[in-house]
Amino acid sequence: MNIRRRLKTHTEVHTGALNDILFILLLFFLIVSTLANPNVVKVNNPKGQKDTKAKQNIVVSITKDQKIYLGQAEVNINMLDSVLKMEVNKARPLVDTPSVVINADTTAYYGEVFRIMQSAKRAGAKVVANVK
Repeated sequence: MNIRRRLKTHTEVHTGALNDILFILLLFFLIVSTLANPNVVKVNNPKGQKDTKAKQNIVVSITKDQKIYLGQAEVNINMLDSVLKMEVNKARPLVDTPSVVINADTTAYYGEVFRIMQSAKRAGAKVVANVK
């Protein structure tokens, strides 16, 4: 009779290479997911031949408190059309077509931004809106 114990071999799964493979797959899927966005509509943007950055002749700012500033001075909402027209006429001898830059806070009312854009167009100026 054989009384000796048999030596049992332990079965092992070598996972050293598995960590490397999972890391490479993770990086691959992260990179691919940032490149392929299915919700993007592709649009061809026009390319300018020269520098088209507008010179800031007149700057109108709208704060989060719905206060309107022309340059550094606060302007009453009811007087904005006439003051803006006066500033455009004052800048017209210096520049052929003066530009009005509108700096608006993200919490500013869009109606006010559009009203300023319309009054600047009526005064004969180019309008550039910048919503921050």
